[in-house]
Amino acid sequence: QVQLVESGGGLAQPGGSLRLSCTASRLILSVFNTYIMGWYRQAPGKQRELVATIDYRKNTNYGDSVKGRFTISRDNSKKRVSLQMNDLEPEDTAVYYCSLHRDPPPPGGIPEGDWGQGTQVTVSS
Repeated sequence: QVQLVESGGGLAQPGGSLRLSCTASRLILSVFNTYIMGWYRQAPGKQRELVATIDYRKNTNYGDSVKGRFTISRDNSKKRVSLQMNDLEPEDTAVYYCSLHRDPPPPGGIPEGDWGQGTQVTVSS
């Protein structure tokens, strides 16, 4: 099935920045361009939650806790989504998962679709 490969996770200090990327493969470009891509994160003991999503027309949606700090972008020709994370906070520490899905979930919900393996983001002094 679809393969989603994530990169860019790591360790950052509070106030620092990281940039995540996710590239889809085993998917025809014309089909990819009907899908929504996004980032969701899961901290230990917590439910997976929305970080940001972006559709083919580059309409975006952000979780409340990251608005103004994170920016999601999409390169359709490369089948790639990126997440620029600025002004990182310790509360941003989580495993970040790339999502590829057809339909948006209900507000606050988790989409049904394909997921990457996840990349660890740790924000600590």
